[in-house]
Amino acid sequence: MSQQLLYRGRFAPSPTGPLHFGSLIAAMGSYLQAKQQNGEWLVRIDDIDPPRQQKGAADDILKTLEAFGFEWDQSVLYQSSRLKHYQTALDYLIEQQLAYPCSCSRASILQKTGQTKGEIVYPGFCRHGPINKQANESELSTRLMCNDEIIRFNDAIQGKQSINLAKQVGDFIIKRRDQHFSYQLATGIDDADQGITEVVRGADLLNCTPSHIHVQNTLHLPSPQYCHLPVALNNDGQKLSKQNHAEAIYAKDSAQLLYKSLKFLGQMPPIALNKASQEDIWSWAKTHWQLDLVPKELQLESIG
Repeated sequence: MSQQLLYRGRFAPSPTGPLHFGSLIAAMGSYLQAKQQNGEWLVRIDDIDPPRQQKGAADDILKTLEAFGFEWDQSVLYQSSRLKHYQTALDYLIEQQLAYPCSCSRASILQKTGQTKGEIVYPGFCRHGPINKQANESELSTRLMCNDEIIRFNDAIQGKQSINLAKQVGDFIIKRRDQHFSYQLATGIDDADQGITEVVRGADLLNCTPSHIHVQNTLHLPSPQYCHLPVALNNDGQKLSKQNHAEAIYAKDSAQLLYKSLKFLGQMPPIALNKASQEDIWSWAKTHWQLDLVPKELQLESIG
């Protein structure tokens, strides 16, 4: 009889500011999904983008998670400690001619392709060598080649997904011109190396998933299952995020915010739980968590 694979989930915030209500929803959904499966729940700090990071944010995030009653099963992994692993993977991809240096800026791609601003498709101008032959290392990014094939996965909430990266995204950056590794490369590698069996996160990251799967496929790494939760919106219809000045959450409001998060995630907690302690809320949530009650989309106003 084959041994059943241990469920392992994770929460991987970037230290660009304090946790907000949208972060709490992602943390709670991933945590409860792991607990329901009698699995492990890990915390990883995705600190590979120094220009966007806020001093002290990583420690603040961990303290907030602890204050809200979250418990993780292994030591916190910091992506900044993994740079040699990412470079080894990058060297392999270049050696296998699966990745290449690129001198194209976003502005030059828009100019050459006539695409409008927003998400652009890169047509592979530098596949056979940088267009700008005089470009130095500080002017070169590294892109991963995307084949003309469809990547498919079945999201536990959002349903069947399929995308042709070559046609809808193009060869994407895995190391930036400022020599920082991309979110796509680091996340794809770390989810596999940490043995994550299911990634539970906000639906705003759904479009990143095919790139993560492509990184894993290209490096012959396993891919987890995926589950993308509804994203909380502010009163202007924008995703709650640090960029949109989402308010920080504080320990003094933990019970109230945990209750609201359960409502947001469709779990229908009893009204009496609104006045309960943090411990009692977690006890109820771990016992009653049902993924099939989570809606695909839900605005913040609807949680009351």
